[in-house]
Amino acid sequence: MSAAPITGKHYLAGRWAAPGPDTFASRSPANRNEVVGVFPRGSAAVANDAVAAAKSAYPAWRRTSRIHRAECFDKLARIIDRETDNLAHLMARECGKTLGECRAEVIEGLHMVQYVFGTGRMPVGHIVASEIAEKDAFVRRKPKGVVAVITPWNFPFAVPLWMLGPSLVEGNTVVFKPSEDTPGVGQRIVELFIEAGFPSGTVNLVHGEGPVGEALVRNSGVSVVLFTGSYDVGRRIQQLSADFPDRIVAAEMGSKSAVIVCEDCKLDLAVSAAILSAFKTSGQRCVSAGRILVAERVFDEFAKRYAATAKRLRVGDPLDANSFTGPVINETAAEKVLGYNALAKEEGAEILVPGERMTDKAHKDGFYLAPFVYRMEYGPKVRTIREEVFGPHVALIPFATNEDAVKIYNDTEYGLSLAVITENYRTMRLFREECEFGMGYVNLPCIGAEVHLPFGGVKKSGNGHPSAAGLVDTVTHKVSWTVNHGTEIKMAQGLSADIEGH
Repeated sequence: MSAAPITGKHYLAGRWAAPGPDTFASRSPANRNEVVGVFPRGSAAVANDAVAAAKSAYPAWRRTSRIHRAECFDKLARIIDRETDNLAHLMARECGKTLGECRAEVIEGLHMVQYVFGTGRMPVGHIVASEIAEKDAFVRRKPKGVVAVITPWNFPFAVPLWMLGPSLVEGNTVVFKPSEDTPGVGQRIVELFIEAGFPSGTVNLVHGEGPVGEALVRNSGVSVVLFTGSYDVGRRIQQLSADFPDRIVAAEMGSKSAVIVCEDCKLDLAVSAAILSAFKTSGQRCVSAGRILVAERVFDEFAKRYAATAKRLRVGDPLDANSFTGPVINETAAEKVLGYNALAKEEGAEILVPGERMTDKAHKDGFYLAPFVYRMEYGPKVRTIREEVFGPHVALIPFATNEDAVKIYNDTEYGLSLAVITENYRTMRLFREECEFGMGYVNLPCIGAEVHLPFGGVKKSGNGHPSAAGLVDTVTHKVSWTVNHGTEIKMAQGLSADIEGH
């Protein structure tokens, strides 16, 4: 089922701007002939107007009761609940994830909104003791100002809400630039915020590609940049932001995540966890497992079961309930994955499942790739087990000891997600303590974030400012507030307050 193409517009200072002549089309990755919508290509001028609108709305929004700000999210939650199926359908058409995955993502976004609403009546600081009995000392959080939110295509609903929610409830205003691959979902999010009653200028929308995002980052009126995407773009954002003395950047920038299958594992659970980790969303999650590290003692049996399961996965129309996964996002992504498949062969891989482009009648109009599974021995110069592929491409890597597995896991520039499949609590603790990651799971896939936990990583995966619930500390700053209830001045550290005698 298709629908009429969306007419894309920027949204600035409470008004939808008429689209100009420079536009781009959002096409379905499942059927490149289907145009989901046509959207305006933003410019530096549009970006600067959006920042000005957010900056103008900031004083009034900051002074609004935090509880009243949160109540807007209560209204938003009820609207999302009403629109769940429609949102999931739009998302499946535009980004190619299966309808079931899209519905789950809408629910994740709803959970974030519910969480944010709940924080509205929670403390915004705390009281600490003072050295002086007559003093009360407080630590409070205050909003930063204008927040630029730049989000990826693969989670076009949940990730924006991870960022928009904490930013707005804490009193900031925002400029939102969704991915140019999923602008329809981004525009629909803003329509929901408008329906929920968020005041003019608090949420502003600009469409476009890299240049409009860079214009936002270059604007001195932006106090915080929240970004999820590639390392190269995140690095560029951080470089540009270094010119602004109080600018904060929260960047989540990819991974080479892994599942570690230990010799004492339950094999059925291990296979299922590793399949879900590698091939849900066609391997296009930042936390997708590009590596499965498997103990030598169980490697052959695991590999046999894993390959057999991967061959049975149904790759098809995202609107078909029988599809396990859908297409990759576009031709550039398909070519990148196929290039890494070829590289794995050059690097000596033993191919277990030959991933390839699917060109039969059911798949010829989309960007469909079959799973690619291979055995690769660990080595210090093997690119395919270190570099992010972002597609249905996974290496099975044998290891001799748990200490070897730690070394292999850490030998990459990324550090986002980790899953350990073991029945031994000491083994679990070893990996928890020695591996470099931001999110860890035991006897689970390495995908499956929940909104009340921080989402972020280390090394090239993140810069120490996690998203979702962890974002509050990024979009606010802590201030101290000390009040003297006495009638004379008494100083801390025994400092004299005597003026006349000195």
